[in-house]
Amino acid sequence: MSTTLELMAVEADSCTLCGLAADRSSVVFGAGHPEADLMFVGEGPGAEENRLGIPFVGRSGKLLDRLLDEELGIDRGSCYITNVVKCRPPDNRDPRPDEIAACRPYLERQILAVNPSVVVTLGNFSSRLLLETDTGITKLRGQAYPYGDRQLVPTFHPAAALRGGANVLAGMRSDLAQAKMLMGQA
Repeated sequence: MSTTLELMAVEADSCTLCGLAADRSSVVFGAGHPEADLMFVGEGPGAEENRLGIPFVGRSGKLLDRLLDEELGIDRGSCYITNVVKCRPPDNRDPRPDEIAACRPYLERQILAVNPSVVVTLGNFSSRLLLETDTGITKLRGQAYPYGDRQLVPTFHPAAALRGGANVLAGMRSDLAQAKMLMGQA
């Protein structure tokens, strides 16, 4: 991890800007290559992530790892993975607007520090936040959007693919193929 990301992670470890800090086991700041060309942004940590302090290590993470390998030919060490909120919402509930607002500066600073050419948002919360829209992921996905001097590719959250079956998984595969193309690797 770059020094900038390490300093931000230390700062986040002592964050108490929202109520999520009260029940966390650990802050799940982010993981992966500090200068990755590709960055993934999910919603928030689940139980396993909270326990281990690493994003996407549960069932959704295992699916994401498989898709990274099959669609992009990379492993998680070649990209950077983080979430909108850095602490687990109780009972895996959706993050509240005040929690998202409290963590947003961390996410924005992570994106600047990593400086990826492509950001893939996983699910509604990260897609809506970064694209500043109320439109849902089903309508957003399937295309790339300019995001500063980068490209943003919204796709389904891996948890949705685990629940939603073949069509959702096929959509994720297509979106990851588009991200690969945008990085010039197709």
